[in-house]
Amino acid sequence: MKKRYYFKAACLSILSLFAVSCLDLEPKAQLGDNLVWDKADNFQLFANQFYSWTRDFQLSATNTYGNGVSDGPHSDYRSDLIATSSINTYSQGTNVIPSEDANYTTLYKQIYYTNLLLNRAESFSDKAAIAVPVAEAKFFRAYCHFELVQIWGNAILLTRPLDLDSEELYAARNDRGEVIDQVIADLQDAAEALPETADAGKLTKYAAYAMLSRVALYEGTWQKFHTNGADTENNTERSTELLTLAKEAAYQVIKDNKYKLFYNETLGNQSYRYMFILEDAAQCNPANLHKSDNTEYILSHRHRDGDKGTNITHGMLANVCYITRKMANMYLCSNGLPIDKAGDLFKGYSGATTEFQNRDNRMTNTLIQHGQKYWNNDGKWRTTWNDEDLNNSLVMDVRSNSGYQNYKWCVERQVADYYESIDYPVIRYAEVLLNYVEAVYELQGNISNSDLQYLNQVRTRVNPDMPELTNEFVSQHGLSMREEIRRERTVELFLEGFRIDDLKRWATAPEEMPQDQLGVQVKGTWFETNWSAQSRQLNSDGCIILYDGRVWDDKLYLYPLPSDQLQLNPQLGQNPGWTNN
Repeated sequence: MKKRYYFKAACLSILSLFAVSCLDLEPKAQLGDNLVWDKADNFQLFANQFYSWTRDFQLSATNTYGNGVSDGPHSDYRSDLIATSSINTYSQGTNVIPSEDANYTTLYKQIYYTNLLLNRAESFSDKAAIAVPVAEAKFFRAYCHFELVQIWGNAILLTRPLDLDSEELYAARNDRGEVIDQVIADLQDAAEALPETADAGKLTKYAAYAMLSRVALYEGTWQKFHTNGADTENNTERSTELLTLAKEAAYQVIKDNKYKLFYNETLGNQSYRYMFILEDAAQCNPANLHKSDNTEYILSHRHRDGDKGTNITHGMLANVCYITRKMANMYLCSNGLPIDKAGDLFKGYSGATTEFQNRDNRMTNTLIQHGQKYWNNDGKWRTTWNDEDLNNSLVMDVRSNSGYQNYKWCVERQVADYYESIDYPVIRYAEVLLNYVEAVYELQGNISNSDLQYLNQVRTRVNPDMPELTNEFVSQHGLSMREEIRRERTVELFLEGFRIDDLKRWATAPEEMPQDQLGVQVKGTWFETNWSAQSRQLNSDGCIILYDGRVWDDKLYLYPLPSDQLQLNPQLGQNPGWTNN
């Protein structure tokens, strides 16, 4: 009896979180329950809070699960491609069971709010008037449940708001497949009800289809490659079903031609870099384009000029982010071949910038070369957007940390730290194109040149002269089609919070994650005589060792449930391989 009382008391504490509105920007939605749900407009006001839950540049009270920029379960910091000055225990494979995890409680609080709206919608007489907020609630209920599956696998599936006596408080977790089925159903319902066009940062039917392609591709490949030793080349019925859905959902976005890859002739082969730093407040690029010119973002986390956010530029520019040699080596040469197959076109590592020559232009869109002139938002910013700016520029010195310096997400106009108003791409069209191609290949074990056009659109956006990826090209040069499809995804979506999840769903983490994280080659190169302060250990090839001793255990495919949740509900069960500390 005492134990049950304690459990109920704890549950009451959790439920009290649900009862507190987080609608700081929408005071009307904080009215008493009876007043909130008597008008259609209030349904929309209530639904507006959901948009703060998407991935963004920073962690916050309502967004705790991270991305490529801030550390969190989806962050590239927890992958194999970047590092920072401090050891990331998740990347190293040394994380332990936490006593509590705000990710877990926040996601269920958010699900509660979506279910609350959906519950109240059932008794609202004018269903047409609230069709959009209902669809938004279903989208974000799906979004949060998918987060739970990605992080913890099996999860308690909630489709109604809980009270103290709800059986779900005491229940075992639902199988991940059951949760994914509900996610799919919610996204399909949302796609049917959402409009084709909406204000920037708001959901459309295409956002729902795009998210559906992400979910179905993730789970379809998870089911295909997590087979306990079975033949991964043969799709199971479940993976076939999901991969088919991923292909079809992505094509729903592609066929209507509502979005296109961002490109501007003035920006040319720098279009990829400038896409991520478009703002509305002032000129922010040589072509004087603004957010409305971005044709690629299907759903973004919006930021307005003057709103205080996070220190994006100084948080990502240059030596803050330790990009690894592994990532640098992933960029193809301009002949469409990996560096080990490109012949004399790859110029090697002897000079400070030789490895940048004749490469995929996204390499110089993402990494700054030694000696390159650049600008920031703090004293050395652009003002004229022509050669006059060269007199007020910085000159890159890469000789710190990994020797590879980041350029992505870094604004060039004058703006105070924490006030950059660039948007975060929650879903962009490039991902949809790549989702389609991967789904087709994994479904069939092959892919036509016609379907490869969608990958080639992404590749040639800033590489118009690069040969396209075709079956003939792969055969001629002894390439792996699967590896090239995955390479394209890794390069295009770098620092956007996909890499670690991709390694997990592909079941390649045991091979990729234990590898040493390396910096530039020092021995026998320009760096050997020009970087006297470099004191890190070198490997047998003369490359800087950033972190070694990395490990992988299969338990790391899923995060451990926090101990406080297991104490509250022992029926949850801990994930495989995790034991008490």
